[in-house]
Amino acid sequence: MENWITDVMESYGYLGILLMIALENVFPPIPSEVILTFGGFMTHNTSLTVLGVIVTATLGSVIGAIVLFYIGKLLGAQRLERIVDKYGRILRIKKQDIAKANGWFDKYGYLAVFLCRMVPLIRSLISIPAGMANMRLTPFLLFTTLGSLIWNAILVSVGAAVGDNWHDIVAFMDVYSNIAYAFIAIIIIIVAVLYIRRARKF
Repeated sequence: MENWITDVMESYGYLGILLMIALENVFPPIPSEVILTFGGFMTHNTSLTVLGVIVTATLGSVIGAIVLFYIGKLLGAQRLERIVDKYGRILRIKKQDIAKANGWFDKYGYLAVFLCRMVPLIRSLISIPAGMANMRLTPFLLFTTLGSLIWNAILVSVGAAVGDNWHDIVAFMDVYSNIAYAFIAIIIIIVAVLYIRRARKF
């Protein structure tokens, strides 16, 4: 996959970067670390600039986020409630749980969108619950853009700074990603255990 990503970027420049980052946001398995650090490296031997790569990557991030945001809107809380009505007993989920989740997102959603844009995997997926919670589009775009800009600026700048050694940064980011995935898995397990315990009391 890495060779395919770099080939597209080398062939199409800014357009290739925008396309790869937009796809990475919709399909999280595509690694943004490779795209961004290699984009930084490309500023050494092409006409691309660090600022140009950062701006293009951020635009691609926002485009991908909008796609998932509207997928979340299409799913919607009402459709989710219908699923709960039908399968709630099996899933041990009630309508009140959806209301609580929406309430939490109303209270902390903008901060969550901003922070999660800098966490592997979640940086893409956070757009779906934002859409499902009917978050206002303008603030969503603002916090998505700010979080993406910081993430992109750091990795592109590092890629430009290390040049030919950009692979070392990708390896380091793999470690960071694995730690993030492990942390996410632990949280999911803890939440699942607490939820099952609570459900057994009823």
